[in-house]
Amino acid sequence: MTLARPVLPPLPPRGRRWGLLIGVAIVVAVIAYLAFSSVGNALVYYLTPTELLARGPAEVGKTERLGGLVKVGTISGEAPELTFVLTDGTTEISVHAATAPTRSFREGIGAVVEGELGADGVFEASQVIVKHDENYVAPSQGGLPTRAFDPGS
Repeated sequence: MTLARPVLPPLPPRGRRWGLLIGVAIVVAVIAYLAFSSVGNALVYYLTPTELLARGPAEVGKTERLGGLVKVGTISGEAPELTFVLTDGTTEISVHAATAPTRSFREGIGAVVEGELGADGVFEASQVIVKHDENYVAPSQGGLPTRAFDPGS
């Protein structure tokens, strides 16, 4: 009986192994970059009324996004003379909006406004974005999606 060494497949040259590893690393890096750069573009960053006023007079005239809840009982008028108050529970800022918000705009909901803080302390909004509820309510069996949620209830 003769003992022979087991036959192993030949290993690729070291240069090819490193090249393959570097290639995989580049592909992973490109995919990660594309994924994270598109996520960053989809996010909407905003300041709360407390954060905006804490920055002081330097914020007057700078374009910012301000987010908070529309205070109940403060909506007055229609665009271009729409006024309301945004609050974060601690601080309140009066907002004047020259553009009409969507039909879902109402008191007690979250909103993000884009514009500038005036020297008089009123935020002049060029855009009003209503924050929607993240809860999805599926329609009942055989029901239509428009009847899935009654906003009046």
